[in-house]
Amino acid sequence: MRWPPGRIHEKMKYLIVIEETGIGFSAFSPDLEGCVATGASRKEVEKAMKEAIDFHIDGLKQEGCEIPKPHTFAEYLEISA
Repeated sequence: MRWPPGRIHEKMKYLIVIEETGIGFSAFSPDLEGCVATGASRKEVEKAMKEAIDFHIDGLKQEGCEIPKPHTFAEYLEISA
């Protein structure tokens, strides 16, 4: 399905995975292939990731591509170690 001009924006909630690195933080969204961001702090990488997702989706719209629906979930499991 291609993105029709003038379509009302739909709110979507994408999972992002944040990883601490040796020099800061990195993040990606499993639902948006190639959409990544980095930052010096967790707050900074979250802000950068929101901007990256907005940019990624704007690019898909401009190309007339379908916007991927969120389909990834996360859960923590408590395990005795």
